[in-house]
Amino acid sequence: MLFQRTIADEISVTGVGLHSGCRVKLTLKPAPNDYGIEFVRTDLPNQPVVKCNPFWVDGSRLSSVLIEPQNKTIVATIEHLMSAFACYGIDNIIVELSAQEIPIMDGSSNSFLYLLNQARVVEQSHKKKFIRIKQSVETTDADKWVKFEPYDGYKIKLTLEYNHPLFAGENSVLEVDFSKQSYVDEISRARTFAFMYEIESIRNNGLGLGGNLNNAIVIDEADVLNESGLRYRDEFVRHKILDAVGDLHVIG
Repeated sequence: MLFQRTIADEISVTGVGLHSGCRVKLTLKPAPNDYGIEFVRTDLPNQPVVKCNPFWVDGSRLSSVLIEPQNKTIVATIEHLMSAFACYGIDNIIVELSAQEIPIMDGSSNSFLYLLNQARVVEQSHKKKFIRIKQSVETTDADKWVKFEPYDGYKIKLTLEYNHPLFAGENSVLEVDFSKQSYVDEISRARTFAFMYEIESIRNNGLGLGGNLNNAIVIDEADVLNESGLRYRDEFVRHKILDAVGDLHVIG
């Protein structure tokens, strides 16, 4: 039998928003059984709350965004933090933010795993709840598609298609079965990435203002520009699995 989880201690960190470029303080606080995951905007009057609700997802261009429908309060770039919550099975937690965007840290979920370790993940008294896929479900959007199929476990297979030499062959396809492979070892350190040709357009749209070589992989016509190179040979597809794990955890 599995039980719900939260953290034992409050913990904070300060960073920069990837898209806003704003300095932001993130604080994680314990929450009781059946509370769920909620975000609190401490920078706004009355500190409005945004629940982690899949029906409040509004916008997924370059990041995952929640918008509370009544007051239009925004919490952006939640996917890496949510991915860390999924890794440790966090069901109940309060996330306080001093700006609208989760800090990007190093562009992966590894820093958030470190925070959770420091705050000590603990089991609670109520049973954990699950969603089980009972039949195949598929959706498409232009040239992209995703399919859910019944499976006794949790496995993700992801394929990237980019016309670039770094994405050739096996570098762009990966299947991870989380009952046999470790999220911490295989996925958590994979960083977000962008192409040089995209950056001017992204910034002209008011996004990517906090991005740099310390928190993202930047790719030119032939190679990566980061001096330290890649953390995994196929880091790009591993990061997209990291994103997918985080986005799926929004469902609960």
